[in-house]
Amino acid sequence: MQDIQDLTAVLRSNTPIVVIETYEEYRVIELLRRVSNILFQPLFSWSVTQGLTRVDSGLGRQKFNCEPEDILVQIKSTAQKGIYVLCDFHPFVEDAPKNVRLLKEIALEYESLNHTIVLVSHEFAIPAEIKHYCAHFRLSLPDPSQLLNVVYEQIEKVKSEGVLLNVDDVAVIKLAENLRGLTFDDARRLAHKAIVDDGAITLSDVDSINRGKFELLDMQGVLHYEYDTSDFTQVAGLHNLKQWLSHRTPSTYTQSIEDKPKGILLLGVQGSGKSLAAKAVAGMWQRPLLKMDMSALYNKYIGETEKNLRKALELADLMSPCVLWIDEIEKGLSSGSSDDGTSKRILGTLLTWMAERKSDVFLVATANDISALPPELMRKGRMDEIFFVDLPDETIRKAIFLIHLKRRNLEPSQFDLAQLAKVSQGFSGAEIEQGIISAIYTAKASSAAVEQGLLVGELMKTRPLSVVMREKLLSLRTWAEGRTVNAHQ
Repeated sequence: MQDIQDLTAVLRSNTPIVVIETYEEYRVIELLRRVSNILFQPLFSWSVTQGLTRVDSGLGRQKFNCEPEDILVQIKSTAQKGIYVLCDFHPFVEDAPKNVRLLKEIALEYESLNHTIVLVSHEFAIPAEIKHYCAHFRLSLPDPSQLLNVVYEQIEKVKSEGVLLNVDDVAVIKLAENLRGLTFDDARRLAHKAIVDDGAITLSDVDSINRGKFELLDMQGVLHYEYDTSDFTQVAGLHNLKQWLSHRTPSTYTQSIEDKPKGILLLGVQGSGKSLAAKAVAGMWQRPLLKMDMSALYNKYIGETEKNLRKALELADLMSPCVLWIDEIEKGLSSGSSDDGTSKRILGTLLTWMAERKSDVFLVATANDISALPPELMRKGRMDEIFFVDLPDETIRKAIFLIHLKRRNLEPSQFDLAQLAKVSQGFSGAEIEQGIISAIYTAKASSAAVEQGLLVGELMKTRPLSVVMREKLLSLRTWAEGRTVNAHQ
């Protein structure tokens, strides 16, 4: 097992303190038990509730009650070499200079005492005084075959309890694929829950697995799991974009990661359907959709913003295959002299990830203001294509009215869609939807039905962005001409 070999190598490297950040405490103890047998060293485990216990095989179990400071004093004064696992010791080094000093003295005397401290916690901030003497070790995550075994183990476990299960083998494989990035323990829990929730494993379980996985990986605030994905039947127009995506569905991928589509930039006016298109990509490809909140990344402390971005991108990698949607990306990358270079560092981190990522994460970035975007972001190789989402033409506006009238249980045959499409010239899809909503409220206020004249009246009251921001829209169209692919045509 690779973890045993790697951990043995770390302990043989004369490193006094090994830090393992994980929730799988029992797995660490078991690995160290096997490593201690290889190294012929006694193994001890300590926790604040259990005290110190000898846990390696062959010599029986010995238990000693020790407080945090006492255990360090005891290790320092013991002549016998050994491996000491301190579980959840992180609270006892925060604002505890004496414990930090004891850890440093144990490390300084490693050559004579040969004591190895293994600090196991879900998270451990290493004090600067002992950082020089520490090594990090990360447990490996289960590979695809191991995850498949985990799912089948849980199936057999539930069956052994007398439960009759409906098992779709194709769904089992898909389920195992979507457990990637989780620990053994978390994968077992999610697989077991998916089985017992409905007494079956079907493709419908994949979405619940993805939601549970996202919650376990814990990046709320910066990344959001979008439950409301759509499909392109609810999106009018965008024919070029739909065709481009249909030619690159996951089933058409080759085996090489370099051949997989990387992402697209959707440029256009506000309300033109860019966000809906991003949701529809995930729905079309049947992938989880993660939305990155660029404003939530920013932190007043130097370096924390980039750290937040790296964590968010790492989570997206763990959630792959998925779609990562960065909405209004220009707001997070706009360069300015007042942010101490944070925007440039954010851009550098994002560009590096876009160029070097090995995961199957498809990036959908949306933008309203092309002038605020750095040119490095838009070159080929980082983005597969740039689509310009213009205002809908008359035919598309007619389709938009049809979609939104049906969605609100208004019979489209009772309306003259051709007239509505003409009246709404220059409207975005969002403005058309709001016109229908306004008509519904007006009708309710007067206890009347929504009819053609009322809807036309509400549309006539609206001043669309194409009028209010005519100059900016013309400038955007001029830039997009010849530089982008028209998403509609």
